[in-house]
Amino acid sequence: FIPAKTKQHFAFSKVENMISSLPKKIAIAYSIQFHNIAIKVKKEFSKSREITSLVQVLGCSSPKFPKETQAILLIGSGKFHAVSLAFESKIPVYILRQNALEKVSDEEVKELERRHKASYLKFLRSKRVGVIVSTKPGQQLLRRALALKEKIKDKKFYFFISNDINVKEFENFGPDSWINTACPRLDMDEP
Repeated sequence: FIPAKTKQHFAFSKVENMISSLPKKIAIAYSIQFHNIAIKVKKEFSKSREITSLVQVLGCSSPKFPKETQAILLIGSGKFHAVSLAFESKIPVYILRQNALEKVSDEEVKELERRHKASYLKFLRSKRVGVIVSTKPGQQLLRRALALKEKIKDKKFYFFISNDINVKEFENFGPDSWINTACPRLDMDEP
């Protein structure tokens, strides 16, 4: 394996005044290419904050954070993981990218909540349901997917099993709604 590292550099002096807005007990999350920066950030932030955890996030992971965590600092380049972490954890999330600090807004989280609720309501009205199942390690939830069919008797289920899931291909099939048992963030960018 060749380690993937970002070419960005972390300059604590550029964000030092911004961290005063962060709570005292924070978790640090990072995507793998920012691991080296995460270690430096932890070392610097430990001087003025209690670091409750240091965790790598993947597209499909749902990390758990200690109860005392007051905020999550995500070191990354986009909002994909940040909005998802805020939605799943119900903890404020800040993104540290390119020596700038940005908070995930309540509106961004509420928008994701609205989309999830709309999807659920659509599912309730559906008669035909497509169930997405991945064969990727960590996403292999075939048993759970099949259990849905046994649990919910008033719907017709169709199972779609694949290693690579292309959301654009869904148009080629006829379910009224979809259940995603693969990557939990698959539906973040698509309706």
